[in-house]
Amino acid sequence: MSSSHERNDRKKGFRPRLEKAGKPRPQRVSGPDGKDWLWGVHPVEAALGNPARPAPKRILAAPDRAATLSRRFPQLRGIESVDAHEIARHLPQGASHQGLALRIDPPEPLSVDEIGADAGGVLLMLDQVTDPQNVGAIFRSAAAFGARGVILQDRHAPALSGALAKASAGAIDKIPHASAVNLSRALETLSELGWKIVGMDGASDVALADALDGSPTVIVMGSEGEGLRRLVAEHCDVLAKIPMPGGFESLNVSNAAAIALYEASRIRA
Repeated sequence: MSSSHERNDRKKGFRPRLEKAGKPRPQRVSGPDGKDWLWGVHPVEAALGNPARPAPKRILAAPDRAATLSRRFPQLRGIESVDAHEIARHLPQGASHQGLALRIDPPEPLSVDEIGADAGGVLLMLDQVTDPQNVGAIFRSAAAFGARGVILQDRHAPALSGALAKASAGAIDKIPHASAVNLSRALETLSELGWKIVGMDGASDVALADALDGSPTVIVMGSEGEGLRRLVAEHCDVLAKIPMPGGFESLNVSNAAAIALYEASRIRA
């Protein structure tokens, strides 16, 4: 016998939801974050053109993209020409792959001594900045403004692949990066190598433009919300802020990094 709720539903026009017959939906074959894949034209082509990268494990490309890759990288072998649905099956939901996906190991990071050798220009250090979109955008800005490289914390940084690589538009393969277990010790090493350490702190009384003097500089960015950790801040030569005359003192960390890098490039020019 039908319940009163079922009778009311039929009166209102509701119908039980039926599964459509036919071919089952293909199952995804990678984790939800796609950490072992790159996707999109710029990230994939930059990775393939980076001699520091190991050989690709797998290349999936729409037919027109496959033809383009073969022309640009004639040494490549094993490009799989597939449709867009097959590419998407290996990637996180909604990944904008533009007909290209690449499975490849990340480039090996440099040591702090290597990235800091022959002090000159600007380095960017990220203190527990963990959002992949922000880190990717920071790499993109670092490449755009001619930074020497980016220093990440060993255990509190996202993988240089997936959404991060897409947000960087290939910049992770355009400029070097280093990995440090202890950022405070890394700053000590960089200081000994001749670098000035400028930490970004919105509570500082010093404007960033006044803290920059054109000397080799490491700009240290803290995480959103927490900012620089105490020990990291104590290893900075000066703490500086980006003046915000509009009165809204809350910038996304990737936006703040872009402004800081622009200011540093302007001072050097």
